[in-house]
Amino acid sequence: MLKFSSSSTTVVNSKKAIAECLENALVDEENTDCDLVVIYATVGHNLNDILVEAHKLAPSAQIVGCTCSGIIGKEGPNEAMRCLAIMTVKGGKDEYAVAIKDNITGPNSYEVGAQLARDLKSKNSNINMVHFLASGIDIAADKALEGIESVFGRDVPIFGATSSDNMKAINSFQFVGDQIFEKAALAIGFADPTLEVITQASHGFAIMEMPFEVTRSESNRVYELNGKPAWECLTENLGLPETARLEDTIPIGALAEELPKNLHEEYGNTHILRVIAKKGTDGSIYMPVECPEGTKLHLTKRDENLIFDGLDQMVGQIVEKCNGRKPVAVFHADCVARGRGMLNRILKDEIVARMQYPLCNDEDVPWLGMYGLGEFARLGGRDQFHNYTTALYVIVKCNE
Repeated sequence: MLKFSSSSTTVVNSKKAIAECLENALVDEENTDCDLVVIYATVGHNLNDILVEAHKLAPSAQIVGCTCSGIIGKEGPNEAMRCLAIMTVKGGKDEYAVAIKDNITGPNSYEVGAQLARDLKSKNSNINMVHFLASGIDIAADKALEGIESVFGRDVPIFGATSSDNMKAINSFQFVGDQIFEKAALAIGFADPTLEVITQASHGFAIMEMPFEVTRSESNRVYELNGKPAWECLTENLGLPETARLEDTIPIGALAEELPKNLHEEYGNTHILRVIAKKGTDGSIYMPVECPEGTKLHLTKRDENLIFDGLDQMVGQIVEKCNGRKPVAVFHADCVARGRGMLNRILKDEIVARMQYPLCNDEDVPWLGMYGLGEFARLGGRDQFHNYTTALYVIVKCNE
């Protein structure tokens, strides 16, 4: 069975940061070598230094990961300019595989997702869960999921996040081995039949009336809302000048699509949220999923009561599904807007505590989380892309 360990740090020197994380994660082992290291690092870190030192200290390991806007470890959340978190994995070479495809964009997301999955499956045909990390700048995430599902089917859960920078939505990076990519899709497949993953997401925004209608679009790029240039229409309704920056719309510019009624109770909300991933120079906006003409998009507003109620409901549902099983490891993705873009430190600490205590019960459970631009988690038995959520991916032993 795969064995997981985790650690996080705010040491600013990049080589010392990864060294500290490996030493702390593998403190009970003879050395810092392992089979796989998954790294989440803020863009302030020197990625080359991290990778060089990681290979030096864990020469047998595949080194993979991405950038983010902050990390969440078992030690708690941190959004310093330089913070780092890792998950180490030990196990047989036949229990995992890694694949990466460069240059994923909105129009090619399905094809890249399918090729990524084919590459992964060719390395290991027994994969039973996929940890997916992709560029968060310009991607039709729903089509990427469909591409992966076209190879693995809908029964293999896909969980993870889209990478980010420090809330600028300009550059984000993915890395494998000693290679660093800017717009790639990375997949880590786990093939341990003794383990399963429970995934779920929750946002907590209230929905406002008067929806926009997408009146001209191509793939995930929206040119017009209500017959007007998309950016002009959005900023006008948000009470912002047209010269506003993309980050000025976070989190007040969260848009929402209505969910089918049979998913409302499970999700704890009637709508799923969409964050604008990029602003075009021609007044268009890039959505994180395909947005065909006729799509209705509602404005939303943050509701702290809904955030906490939805979080408690989600954690309760996950605990129930665990059915007394202690998590082997927890992967975690939070939207960057649920970090310093929306919540102060005290609220973030409370949110993390309200997840970790019910799941871990003060026991040492490996935990790797990040603040990114979007989250992958199942809803209604299907892999879905989410925005502005807390998403948990709890790995447990299968029921005997």
